[in-house]
Order: sequence, then structure tokens, then C-alpha cells
Amino acid sequence: MSVRVRRVYEPPEPDDGVRVLVDRLWPRGLSKDAAHVDEWPKALTPSTELRRWYHAGEGSYEEFADRYEAELDAPEAGELLSYVRELTAKGPVTLLTASKDPEQSHAAVLLRLLGPDAR
Repeated sequence: MSVRVRRVYEPPEPDDGVRVLVDRLWPRGLSKDAAHVDEWPKALTPSTELRRWYHAGEGSYEEFADRYEAELDAPEAGELLSYVRELTAKGPVTLLTASKDPEQSHAAVLLRLLGPDAR
């Protein structure tokens, strides 16, 4: 199982495997052809309210991560998380985000939740 996080603006690489966009909004200025996105599970992304709260600087990353994990307990999000886990069992998966700091984003939370081999 191989999972990693990359910025969606970076060009695709041969070892990306299945490219999964994990942002609720489509990245600005990027065409769908250029993004090479295979999956876009919007219900797996943080809610609009949580995203706005975090970007407003109202809380720490740790609190954001806790709130996001709680959102992932919802049935639809949980099903999508299981689906992405299934994808990782079949081959490499790259989580794509437009976040300027992927290590302090929801993509890092997903990476951690998807297993020990995630990088």
C-alpha cells in the first residue's frame, strides 16, 4: 500500500497511481485535463464550515484535525474513506490538494488515517 500527498498543481508523475482530489472546490486556474484527476470524492473533504473556520485562523491545526476526523465518522465520508483504502490495496494512490501547506492540511489527516505505509 502506497499513499502520498502532492499539490494538484504539480505535473503528474508515472508512479502517482490513482490520483484522488481531496479538496471540496476545484483548484483555481487548473483545467481538468491538466489536473489528471481520477477520483474526486467531495464528501470525503472537510465541510465548508470547517474549512472556513480553519482558514480564518480561529483554531490550531490539531483542533482542525480533530474536527475533521469527527466529520469523517459520518456514514458517507466513512464509506468514501473505505473506498480510498480499497484503492490503496490495489496500487499507489496520490492524494491531491491545492493547499499551499499540505503537511498542515486535511490531506495530511487523510494520509495518516489511510495507514502505516502512507508517505
